[in-house]
Amino acid sequence: MSSATASNTRFSKGPDINGFYGDFGGRFVAETLMPLILELEEAWEWSRTDEAFRRELEGYQRDYIGRATPLYYAERLTEHLGGAKIYFKREDLNHTGAHKINNCIGQILLARKMGKKRIIAETGAGMHGVATATVAARFGMECVIYMGATDIERQQPNVFRMKLLGAEVIPVESGTGTLKDAMNEALRDWVTNVDSTFYLIGTVAGPHPYPAMVRDFQSVIGRETRAQILEKEGRLPDTLMACIGGGSNAMGLFHPMLDDESVHMIGVEAAGHGIETGEHAASLNGGEPGVLHGNRTFLLQSRDGQITDAHSVSAGLDYPGIGPEHAWLHTQKRVEYVSITDHEAIEAFKLCCELEGIIPALESAHSLAHLRKIAPDLPEDHLIVLNMSGRGDKDMASVANWLEQHGDTEKLPNTTVEAAEPGRIDDMQPPHDVAKKTGETE
Repeated sequence: MSSATASNTRFSKGPDINGFYGDFGGRFVAETLMPLILELEEAWEWSRTDEAFRRELEGYQRDYIGRATPLYYAERLTEHLGGAKIYFKREDLNHTGAHKINNCIGQILLARKMGKKRIIAETGAGMHGVATATVAARFGMECVIYMGATDIERQQPNVFRMKLLGAEVIPVESGTGTLKDAMNEALRDWVTNVDSTFYLIGTVAGPHPYPAMVRDFQSVIGRETRAQILEKEGRLPDTLMACIGGGSNAMGLFHPMLDDESVHMIGVEAAGHGIETGEHAASLNGGEPGVLHGNRTFLLQSRDGQITDAHSVSAGLDYPGIGPEHAWLHTQKRVEYVSITDHEAIEAFKLCCELEGIIPALESAHSLAHLRKIAPDLPEDHLIVLNMSGRGDKDMASVANWLEQHGDTEKLPNTTVEAAEPGRIDDMQPPHDVAKKTGETE
């Protein structure tokens, strides 16, 4: 991004009154939903200026979520890679283990104001589903979570957590059984039950005002980062970096510093098996503009305009679209968007575990992988802040399966039951088997 480009535009200003960021965004929804969309927009606009709402939100952020999250100097990773000085913004330390709870608390407070009693949501990796089930339990609301059958298989621990919290988890068998299909089913539910139901969307996508509203609730990440790096280093970071699926954690980190011309920003998409294979989830680097889930943005699609399946080892990045504000920032060249393969993400996942004692979410491992590529070539006074968007407990089955399939079995538990010590058989099972047993017990 050139300074000349940044100086001509206030990137933090959007969207316009119709929900557009340049050519992207808007609201392409059924007529049935328009009254509720307008009611939600009114509630969101009110919340931005209402002092009592702000104090209530800040109270839950502090006492329920556990904010502010730390800005952690990753000393061993910095020494290992050489070059730039690396900080992690520790969203993995939030209640429920990811940044998703920031948005869920905000939206459920709006749902209460609107008099809604029933909450629906979609989820991919399960962290948004867990966060939604958590706040629904906290405020005593009925909760229904739509989740693709494929994602249910690879994220069993989070399915268990959602059910423990009182949510009904509805498996979606259509399509590839992933996040796109879950969002389709949630939208159908919403159209059918529009009077009683609040749709708690988990990322900066969907019809206006969702992209801007989710961004606003997630911007606490960037506001805290700005204050914390000024306190620790006396200046703003040189580079911000975050993984991109729908893009909510990245937008939360980037938005408060979009108009700071000196700050370079990098969003990291999932290249899956490689962009050239077609098996990826990189909507910006491998997609074209189109309309999906109520907004115009970059999408994975065929020449005929049909949405094509996304692939990533990370369920949380396995989505064929991206938030419209990211699409606009991409075309304006304010943010650099790169892509990382499954293999590169797994290698970075292992490195972070070994050097920092932090098990990152596979989503965050994608940004860690790009960090490995660029940090060694940067000067020692270059400051990078990477958003550690979530913890990796949920990904144990996916990582174990991937390592097993690729013959990388050094770190896998011994699966030979006969070799187990008495009373230790359960501990000797591979993580994916433990997850399956958990589901069966349930």
